[in-house]
Amino acid sequence: MAPEAGGARVIGRLSDDPIRVEELLRAGSSADGAVTVFVGRVRDHNHGRPVIRLHYEAYGEMAERELAAILDETAGRWTLSHLEAVHRTGTLELGELSVAIVVAAPHRATAYEASRHVIEEIKRRLPIWKREEYADGETEWVGPAPSEA
Repeated sequence: MAPEAGGARVIGRLSDDPIRVEELLRAGSSADGAVTVFVGRVRDHNHGRPVIRLHYEAYGEMAERELAAILDETAGRWTLSHLEAVHRTGTLELGELSVAIVVAAPHRATAYEASRHVIEEIKRRLPIWKREEYADGETEWVGPAPSEA
């Protein structure tokens, strides 16, 4: 991934390790009037069913390439100094962070718009699959299963 796409420092990665928001908050510089941090986390329900954990699987190389493309497109569209996205893989328990996006920009509107764009494109384009585990012991792929994608 280009470290300075469109003037922004751009970082994207998949991780089996917990996401540490405090590390992401160091983004940007004194020229930035806004730093937004979006985090998605495992919630305890989906469509009325009690969820106890999630399992994320990714097509690693393809997911990293696509995440790089999303971030590079975003950095080219908005004036940013820092853009970073991390998506978890593996088994996550309730409350754990599944995705984090940090955007540093001169103005808040820019930071919010860029962050929203990144999460929507991640949800739409990234080859990462989610399997929910329910309180009744059943599991279900949300969206197509990896073998169907």
